[in-house]
Amino acid sequence: MHVRMLSGGLAAACLVSLSLTGGQAVAAAPQTAAASLAARVLTYDAGGSAEFRGAVDRGAAIWNESVDAVELRPAAAGQRVNIRVLADNGWPRALPTTLGNGTVYIGRQAVDQGYDTVRISAHELGHILGLPDRKPGPCSSLMSGSSAGTACKNPYPNPAEKAEVEGNFSDALVGRAPAARAGVIVD
Repeated sequence: MHVRMLSGGLAAACLVSLSLTGGQAVAAAPQTAAASLAARVLTYDAGGSAEFRGAVDRGAAIWNESVDAVELRPAAAGQRVNIRVLADNGWPRALPTTLGNGTVYIGRQAVDQGYDTVRISAHELGHILGLPDRKPGPCSSLMSGSSAGTACKNPYPNPAEKAEVEGNFSDALVGRAPAARAGVIVD
């Protein structure tokens, strides 16, 4: 009965609207909040990531599959770069400058010890997206990093990590500038 009264009221409102438009039906395209908002695009340059290029691209793709508020794309020639990814012989680390900007190092030291390159890439990109280390932690937590051990191959953020990144970049969805974050994060 409640539904019938509500739908009857809705039908009456439509008839009044139709009569106000001179009998012509006027349709507006439905706008959902998600459809009218775009993800903040961050570009990355993995040209210096040497043998880890595929792992970096896969780590970025995992974040793109996992969150809506931000999208990681390889930078085109001459395009401004938000994230530089480099390979070196040290331990993996991220040097965020502001939220969504910084440098990631895919360190061969961790790879030589048996850590998974895609997990390393996704983890370090997580730092650029504003996530801290969460050590010690289980393999199900991407940000547990090396504390999950070399047997852990999980490159996916858990629901809490996804929600945190969505929250970090939700300002981008409504047109506000994100808060600045900086620091050196060595895993």
